Amino acid sequence: MAPLKNIQKFILDKLKKELPKHLSYHSVSHIKDVFNSCKIIAKGEGVKGEDLKLLLTAALFHDSGFVIQQKDHERISCEIAQKHLPDFGYSNQQIEQICGMIMATKIPQTPHNKLEEILADSDLDYLGRDDFFLISNKLFDELSFYGIISTEDEWNRIQIRFLENHHYFTDTAIKLRKAKKDYHLNKIKSMLKH
Repeated sequence: MAPLKNIQKFILDKLKKELPKHLSYHSVSHIKDVFNSCKIIAKGEGVKGEDLKLLLTAALFHDSGFVIQQKDHERISCEIAQKHLPDFGYSNQQIEQICGMIMATKIPQTPHNKLEEILADSDLDYLGRDDFFLISNKLFDELSFYGIISTEDEWNRIQIRFLENHHYFTDTAIKLRKAKKDYHLNKIKSMLKH
């Protein structure tokens, strides 16, 4: 396999050029954020070596399907990985693992192993961080663009449902993010009451 920095440069350059500009949430910033969250959670979960490289590769490719379309973007992200990763020396088996991780980010999340759990948790890491409202506003703008939501009240109700139904899978993410996520849920509930 080629060095991770080569793959990172390739996919981030592709995304910078090809991602639609209205994607305020599913942007290059989100990819970098998930990549960094994967490093933190993987360290806490004791993942290293080839597994870590596969995980970080999956993080870099997990939303690349947005260059084509929003609907079913996880499957398209896998197709993009399948197309380009052989050029970087990845085997079919490694690419299959990467696609499993990418598909585990599809909502509702259904990871089947530790690496899939880490990517799923990293993709929604922001739910339990201090920058939650800043990032969720970007998602609100993006969903508004698609006509999926139109009012903040409607958005808050969706977020409450989502936060109530979401759970982190790894012990590391639970330890780092659950309490703050619960705090955000209660804050949004109190905003709806006013």
